[in-house]
Amino acid sequence: MRVGFIVQRYGPEIVGGAELHCRWVAEHLAQRHRVEVLTTTAADYLTWANALAPGLSEVNGVTIRRFPVVHDRRVERFDPIANKVCFAEHTDEEERAWLEEHGPVCPALVEHLERHEKDFDALVFFSYRYWTTYFGLRVAPRKSLLVPTAEHDRVLYLRLFRPFFRLPAAIVFNTPEERELIERITANEGLPGEVVGTGIERPAVIPVDEVAPRLDLLGDYLVYVGRIEPEKGCAVMIDHFLRWQRETRSGVTLALFGRGGMSIAESAHVRLMGIVPEGEKLAAIARARALVMPSRHESLSMVVLEAWMMERPVLVNGDCEVLRGQVLRANGGLYYRRYEEFAAALSLLLVQPDLADALGRQGNAYFREHYSWERIMEKYERLLARVAGGAGALG
Repeated sequence: MRVGFIVQRYGPEIVGGAELHCRWVAEHLAQRHRVEVLTTTAADYLTWANALAPGLSEVNGVTIRRFPVVHDRRVERFDPIANKVCFAEHTDEEERAWLEEHGPVCPALVEHLERHEKDFDALVFFSYRYWTTYFGLRVAPRKSLLVPTAEHDRVLYLRLFRPFFRLPAAIVFNTPEERELIERITANEGLPGEVVGTGIERPAVIPVDEVAPRLDLLGDYLVYVGRIEPEKGCAVMIDHFLRWQRETRSGVTLALFGRGGMSIAESAHVRLMGIVPEGEKLAAIARARALVMPSRHESLSMVVLEAWMMERPVLVNGDCEVLRGQVLRANGGLYYRRYEEFAAALSLLLVQPDLADALGRQGNAYFREHYSWERIMEKYERLLARVAGGAGALG
């Protein structure tokens, strides 16, 4: 089967969750099918600046075809229109203006797809909220799968997305909560779809025994992995942790893996670890007392799956329905909504290591049952077979 993937950014150098999800699925499908990715030359999702070479390349058995973005994100235009459509009454024209400023505006990609859509048996679009997905999916909706990676935010409520979510032949959801959210807001319950998610790539070498001295993580620690931003809940998480540390006088460290624009004062109890190789990251998770995921807006959280793969419990923000649902289904951790619950849950995990280990093992069992690559590929193969060969662009 000839399968095309359309995504806003792509490549080993791209660390965004949806983009990594797309790459892993594309690479696994490429073991059995001819896979080509249509994407932009942008590397930075904040600016969409053209940074990578246009044209053809190949990585890990996947053909990549890149097209230039016509303009960077214009903050002086984007911020006002984003505030307007998310927080005030607005027109349909203003929603379309938001989409243009949100980007990445890449007409060459859509024009190429219009000329060559018959070269593909099926198309897979990642992330609903981007210009490339919104206009690309309209080319051949009847042979298109949409992987929306939707979170519970105000953009999902924009009127322009209601008919959009009725276009694809089927939708690939990350969790039952994401499915319920999209169907409730867009009223597309009759559209075929399946909860799939993603597997996790496990490096050949995970240096669990060597990682502590290498990263200077010799005592007990908690781990956070992801963008270090207030929007991801990091500011509240750090405040909660430092308050808990002052009250308990615990020697536990919070190790933050990732990058972001948030200013953080390092201390004896909060460590900025930056970006480390995948094997070291997973080794650090394996040695942690628990992984903390404070975000209120997730469509899956691959980091939680990584923690369960390494048999570690998770402590998640219960205000995120997806995270709370995953933890309850797996019985693989605890959740909190306010500081008192955070402090009690954290203390419980630390005071009762046998309980923490049991939660980690239960999370691992859930991960192996639902998120093995064999299981994920079975679902994708079934969905692709269902939509393959469909044709017809919107008039």
